[in-house]
Amino acid sequence: MTYEPHTHPADQGAFDDGFSTEAGPRYGRRLSISRRVPADAEDVFNAWVDPELARRWLFRSPVRSARDFHLDLRIGGSWRVSDRNDGDAAIGRYLAIERPRRLAFTMAMPEFSADHDHVTVEIVPDRRGCILTLAHEGLAQNSEESFRNGWNAMFDDLVVAVS
Repeated sequence: MTYEPHTHPADQGAFDDGFSTEAGPRYGRRLSISRRVPADAEDVFNAWVDPELARRWLFRSPVRSARDFHLDLRIGGSWRVSDRNDGDAAIGRYLAIERPRRLAFTMAMPEFSADHDHVTVEIVPDRRGCILTLAHEGLAQNSEESFRNGWNAMFDDLVVAVS
């Protein structure tokens, strides 16, 4: 099966410039998660791109705490999250930045694999805050549940971080 990313037209420039092809998705599994967040879309977007806010929720777990966030917030800019135990927990490049509604990036977790997946975050305001939808594409077979559990746990912390 050939993997065809569900590319938003706004991302095409990043693909054309080669930012997403350094080690693009090899697998065709995809997951999508939506969550209502009782906060403004701008606050939720900032939680993804402000290192101090991101530190409160992104790539945290009971056994792991991210310590260093490098976020070069521009199309093609790299991002890196390092933890205090193992070095780089996650790395990638930004593909699209549409404040405060959309963010797309590649993501790899070097501890587990050098493969880069594609992640798209969409934030839609509603009367009770906003709806956050994450699409994670390029997942290996049988990895969806693990990633779904990880993202859902992080989103629990995200809600606390922006409240």
